[in-house]
Amino acid sequence: MANYDVIIIGAGPGGYVCAIRCAQLGLKTAVVEGREALGGTCLNVGCIPSKALLHASHQLHEAQENFPKMGLKGKAPSVDWKQMLAYKSEVIEGNTRGIEFLFKKNKVDWIRGWGSIPEPGQVKVGEDTHSAKHIVIATGSEPAPLEGVAIDEKVVVTSTGALELGKVPKRMVVIGAGVIGLELGSVYARLGADVTVIEYLDTITPGMDGEVQKTLQRILKKQGLKFVLGAAVQKSEATKTRAKVTYRLKKDDSEHEIEADCVLLATGRRPFTDGLGLDKLGVKLTKQGQIEVGRDWQTGVRGIYAIGDAVPGPMLAHKAEDEGMAVAEQIAGRHGHVNYGVIPGVIYTWPEVAAVGETEQTLKAAGRAYRAGKFMFMGNARAKANFAAEGFVKILADKDTDRILGAHIIGPAAGELIHEICVAMEFGAAAQDVALTCHAHPTYSEAVREAALACSDGAIHS
Repeated sequence: MANYDVIIIGAGPGGYVCAIRCAQLGLKTAVVEGREALGGTCLNVGCIPSKALLHASHQLHEAQENFPKMGLKGKAPSVDWKQMLAYKSEVIEGNTRGIEFLFKKNKVDWIRGWGSIPEPGQVKVGEDTHSAKHIVIATGSEPAPLEGVAIDEKVVVTSTGALELGKVPKRMVVIGAGVIGLELGSVYARLGADVTVIEYLDTITPGMDGEVQKTLQRILKKQGLKFVLGAAVQKSEATKTRAKVTYRLKKDDSEHEIEADCVLLATGRRPFTDGLGLDKLGVKLTKQGQIEVGRDWQTGVRGIYAIGDAVPGPMLAHKAEDEGMAVAEQIAGRHGHVNYGVIPGVIYTWPEVAAVGETEQTLKAAGRAYRAGKFMFMGNARAKANFAAEGFVKILADKDTDRILGAHIIGPAAGELIHEICVAMEFGAAAQDVALTCHAHPTYSEAVREAALACSDGAIHS
């Protein structure tokens, strides 16, 4: 039996970051992880491998569509799917080994196996029980099931199976038009698959700015993705090599069928807390299965904390990381803080989509007066030179104070550009503060400045 100051259950982004920060603050720390590699879903079967495939398939698209325009002649590359998967695996391995190195560097122990909490202050892994003054649950999430859709991870797959398909399917049906569905749907569409996305709601990317939703759907349709919106999937029947999806349109209650070589279920995720023993401990869960925590991320049981996808809030790796660092600070006797109003969200399609703060829809619903400044990438010299001029930057500012309330970007490097606004919002900046800050030319970031200018007297280049 080993004694620790902190034991974290789960080595995903929230868990491993929490562990490293705890160790940096002088706490004897261990992490319980049952996977063969550290990093959780994000590094092993989520964020990182999907970005590798998005990058590779985008390079193919550039070679096919834009190289000839720049005078780069020759036959476009063919797809070696096995090599692409090998590249993806190398990316994963490099990142997971990096975490192992950081654990050794910071003297964080890795307890291999699946953990449970038999009582406060104790974590059981296999036949061994370890003690800790503080326990942090960072067990992440798993794909949410859908009634009538049986997963085999071969023909009918979740995001996990979609990253390991034996070959690129000729036809793919994606159930769900959220982040995961659109990203992986984009990958396979670029690689030659005929992709149809079926979504229960009448718009894609639920919760995103309405103008962004419409623009993204229009661009993705140009790239070959097909959309069936307002459709409720009834069932999916699979054979060894094919699948048939039955769905019902809400507008007229008509029933339809579509066949595909692969069906990707991407209707969201749910907290993964099975096997922890939370019922016996008296840890309360929400109706959605999330762990209830207080402002210090502590559950109703003293000394037991929870972070990341296991608790309420957006299921984002960087949100989990922030909570992990904040909990470490709390445990060490410092003040941990997370500003939930300034957590960006990114969709890594092409073009990328990024957002932070309020949308026009939420501001109107709250009756708040605001100004919207928008600038199209068509007016950005760098974007035009790089065949990346579709999309825009929109900044929302309080009508009276000019304080930035939110921003929405669809265009090149949106996931990078959004952070200028995140920092501005963290400091309570006005749109004019961004507008009066010199931006290098020619850069994509000039579009952010132009949108800020548009919040008052108007953009220069539009």
